[in-house]
Amino acid sequence: DRLRKQAVECASTGFVSIKKGTDPVNIKRAKEEIKDTIAAYLLKDEFGEYKIPAIRQRPVLLIGPPGVGKTQIMEQIARECEIGLVAYTITHHTRQSAVGLPFIEHKIYGGKEYSVTEYTMSEIIASVYDRIRETGLKEGILFIDEINCVSETLAPTMLQFLQCKTFGSHKVPEGWIIVAAGNPPEYNKSVREFDVVTLDRIKKIIIEPDLNVWKEYAYAQNIHPAIMSYLNIRPQYFCTVETTVDGKRFATPRGWEDLSQLIQVYETLGKKTDRDVVGQYLQHPKIAKDFANYLELYYKYQDQYQVEEILSGTIREEVCDKLQKAPFDERMAVTGLLLAKLTDGFKELKRMNETMTLLMAQLKQFKKELDGADVHALAPAMILESIGAELESIRIHKKESGLSDRRQDHIYRKVKELLEQYVQQMKARSLQEKEDSWNWLRQQFMEKSDAYEDKKTVCGERLEHAFDFMEAAFANGQELVIFVTGLNTGEASVEFLKEYNCERYYRYNKELLFDNQENEMKEVLGK
Repeated sequence: DRLRKQAVECASTGFVSIKKGTDPVNIKRAKEEIKDTIAAYLLKDEFGEYKIPAIRQRPVLLIGPPGVGKTQIMEQIARECEIGLVAYTITHHTRQSAVGLPFIEHKIYGGKEYSVTEYTMSEIIASVYDRIRETGLKEGILFIDEINCVSETLAPTMLQFLQCKTFGSHKVPEGWIIVAAGNPPEYNKSVREFDVVTLDRIKKIIIEPDLNVWKEYAYAQNIHPAIMSYLNIRPQYFCTVETTVDGKRFATPRGWEDLSQLIQVYETLGKKTDRDVVGQYLQHPKIAKDFANYLELYYKYQDQYQVEEILSGTIREEVCDKLQKAPFDERMAVTGLLLAKLTDGFKELKRMNETMTLLMAQLKQFKKELDGADVHALAPAMILESIGAELESIRIHKKESGLSDRRQDHIYRKVKELLEQYVQQMKARSLQEKEDSWNWLRQQFMEKSDAYEDKKTVCGERLEHAFDFMEAAFANGQELVIFVTGLNTGEASVEFLKEYNCERYYRYNKELLFDNQENEMKEVLGK
């Protein structure tokens, strides 16, 4: 089991090529580097002082194309490191909002009174203090986006900010790490180059688009399966910017993600996402037209190929024959439909597991308080009700502090609902004795556990049926490679495969990794 889990982890991670200096890295590697930087900057010695003093804590500067995910990883990092986050797009600010407004202060020097110009606290610095007060998080990240696209009047202030960690006369609070981001000059005419003095005081990370890394994020964010399968076929359209006589034409990861959410909502409303709508998000006419055509075909294949029927174990020979003769795009679309349905099941299983884990923690707390309580003074239902109220308080704090995302917040909400149901049922059953109350609650949890195991069994059966179909329709073709790669990419599928022993997955995955390594070796030898 241990070796199997390690094999899945290796397959899902792949080989990471770490580049030094100012060579570009993907967004995943940049995230790891920033987290490592935060860990180093916030490490304290035995006297409670930061081992790296603030003056030596170089601001991190991310340089990369628009829409690649710079802002999203800052939110993820803040949650995962459990620190605060204040984010500003500096191009929306003037010198006054960044530095503060001037006022006259009267001071005495050498026995004489002088009028001295001082400045109110910067809005940005004040926001950091507000965040500390609101969340109780004394350490965090001050993220300044588009820092190299500021106006001429604000440029000196930004240089001072990076060099001295101050806005005007006000310093960034100790324990708050500066991360800035900007676009390369080829993406924005307003870009200003930093001088050597500034560059010598920052930690610069150049980011390049990486479709394979983005897919990991995309599966977690429920990016529409049509987009996922389309980008498997047209990876060159993932992130592209072209300069023409008519201006910039572009498609970015942000554009794909926003388009995905609109498509999903349109499907719920019964509306059609046509070429005009696609073009509002993918501002590249050729790509917008191509994807709109593909999306129409995707819906057609969704009707023609009954994926639920396939995953239930019914494989029709005529369907396999049709697919073998179908164009490549059609075969890839069906592969994507299978992956999407399987992934939905894996995600639901993951949600069930996370819900049970949080629920178990609350029930353990209930048992601890129950054992120490005077049952005549405090009924078991009241103890559980108090625990539910405390959980809700934690949920609200995490949400308002930015320490939980929507998915995590929903898990807290679900467990809170379960606790409320249990309280009402305990009152209806008049459960007053400690042992009776605990045995009843434990039984409720065991029913959840049984449902989880049943769901895991169903997911395993559907995965086996999917492999049956893939083998019957595609043998060992490229579609099977894409299918296995998709299983390696999704977080929920990787977690499932750590626990479920799918022989064909490991066999095909081993062959896939071997072929990839062999091709890489040939490329190296060819050079």
